[in-house]
Amino acid sequence: MSVYVRNILRFCLIMALQVLVLNKITLRWWSQPQGFPVFIPYVYPLFLLLLPFETPVWLLLVLGFVTGITMDSFANTAGIHAFVCVLIAYLRTNVLNALMPKNLSEYPNQSPNVKNMGWMPFLVYSSFLVLIHHSVYFGIELWIVTNIGYLLLKILASTATSILFILAYLLLFTRQVNARG
Repeated sequence: MSVYVRNILRFCLIMALQVLVLNKITLRWWSQPQGFPVFIPYVYPLFLLLLPFETPVWLLLVLGFVTGITMDSFANTAGIHAFVCVLIAYLRTNVLNALMPKNLSEYPNQSPNVKNMGWMPFLVYSSFLVLIHHSVYFGIELWIVTNIGYLLLKILASTATSILFILAYLLLFTRQVNARG
């Protein structure tokens, strides 16, 4: 299957999952939500995280904007998702360069995933960018400095839950390598 078709299908699947399922549920980390934030896990940045290594930065920025504006149109958030998606698309290459042992151009026709990077580097990569995404998104959305504890709790709980959903997605939709001895 072509890399373009695969990424278009991935975009449609992740956006459908986000819009039709995850945006409809609200999660709480405690049984009594008095003062504790209600949040929605955001897994749609995974589309940007799984694009091939050799994707040029200008294309990452365009795809980040398209991903964010698509999410904005369904969430009615006036460009906040577009802004944070363009931000993580911009930061993605630098984060990958810091984590990968070789230059990104030395990974032709490959994407950042568990198979190419290993579990720990991929988890650091995705967690860092999802944490930045959530910090900027909730910082803009809530725009409160008086209750910084509430904001930090919302960011951390949302990031942790989003990473769990991303790991579930990866376990469900990636081919596992057979270990034969």
